[in-house]
Amino acid sequence: MNTPRIKFVLSQKPDASEVTVHGWVRTRRDAKNICFFELNDGSCLANLQVVLDRGGSVADDDVKRLQTGASVEVSGTLADSPGSNQSVELHAKTVRVIGDSPADDYPLQKKRHSFEFLREIAHLRPRTNTFGAVSRVRNTLSYAVHRFFQENGFLYIATPIITASDAEGAGEMFRVTTLPYEKIIASGAKSIDYSRDFFGKPAYLTVSGQLNAEIYACALERVYTFGPTFRAENSNTTRHLSEFWMIEPEVAFCDLSCNIDLAEAFLKFILSAALTECTEDMEFFDLRIQKGIIDDLRAVIETKFARITYTDAIAELTGSGREFEFTPTWGVELQTEHEKFLTEHVVKGPVVVTDYPKDVKAFYMKQNDDGKTVRGMDVLVPRLGEIIGGSQREENLPVLENRISELGLDRDAYWWYLELRKYGTVPHSGFGLGFERLIQYVTGMQNIRDVIPFPRAPGAADF
Repeated sequence: MNTPRIKFVLSQKPDASEVTVHGWVRTRRDAKNICFFELNDGSCLANLQVVLDRGGSVADDDVKRLQTGASVEVSGTLADSPGSNQSVELHAKTVRVIGDSPADDYPLQKKRHSFEFLREIAHLRPRTNTFGAVSRVRNTLSYAVHRFFQENGFLYIATPIITASDAEGAGEMFRVTTLPYEKIIASGAKSIDYSRDFFGKPAYLTVSGQLNAEIYACALERVYTFGPTFRAENSNTTRHLSEFWMIEPEVAFCDLSCNIDLAEAFLKFILSAALTECTEDMEFFDLRIQKGIIDDLRAVIETKFARITYTDAIAELTGSGREFEFTPTWGVELQTEHEKFLTEHVVKGPVVVTDYPKDVKAFYMKQNDDGKTVRGMDVLVPRLGEIIGGSQREENLPVLENRISELGLDRDAYWWYLELRKYGTVPHSGFGLGFERLIQYVTGMQNIRDVIPFPRAPGAADF
């Protein structure tokens, strides 16, 4: 813990004091009497060049062990670097190889590897430039999420991962059980007695912490949850995961307009953090992954978000003369192609679409007076489409009860949720943001499985 990170060392000026660093060898080349190798410890994108005089204090056998992937400890002094990539280099006095890396079978050689191949070696892919950069950006954004809410008076709430209710009412949930399913099936039983299960009832992995967050918002006013959520949706796309992280604030005494203001301020804060605190990594993504991404993010930060109703959005789409793969029709969810068209051609910037048909939205969204739409919202950004989804929640008890009955949901499963509307009900709102979608947007990475350390998807639960 006392050795400085390479990021810090690279920012120092050469002096006579000795410095010790740890890291993994990225590359090595030999001259007649000198060995050059580059070291990286994950603290930054750049490597530290180490210069080692052959025939000095380091035995030649140890020099030969400095293969790509080997972990080492190096002590020496900093000197001006004649190269253009860095201002300093480390002139080694001692080199200790901590862990060897056989050159003949190390999977990460000095060449470009496909992301598909790197998913197969998820235990090694953080050592690459791309995944090191993704990890640092993910870390910065995680911290920025907490910083934004903490600085704005929110309390962090840990909502349960195991739940007995379906927050979305969609039924795409992973079951949690201790029952011996194999024996039950072999016995020929026609039904399952859940009273014998661990919780005495059916239980699942949560799809959202929202309903639980509403409990605390109705007592503490401003809360947020940031944790893992799960969807048993058999979807093999570049945008879906079975396990992902969700950011979900919930605010009492807050209507839809207030909710939109919060979402805009939050998104701009997070994007600003990425650009100001991950400069080197963002320049890498701009150069290698998605050209122009820095300008894209700056444009969102500097632009006031437009607002448009779903009905007006449909009118813009149908009147555009554009042929879409999915025909825009009132009463049907907007598709990604529609969202991108609205942001890139109609508004030419970020836009919030509001007041969706109630039949395509969740039961908890507050109904408008027209009886057809609800106070839901989707924040759309260029290049991606939807990045945030939220709503004002229905605080009227009879209306909420009727909506649950209309959708055929089990009223008893939501008894506590209904009681919130019975005792001191208040207008309240919130939104959800999939953290991995956010990282995709910020980095330009095309596949969501490449922005989470260990992706979980249909047929994929390795590592």
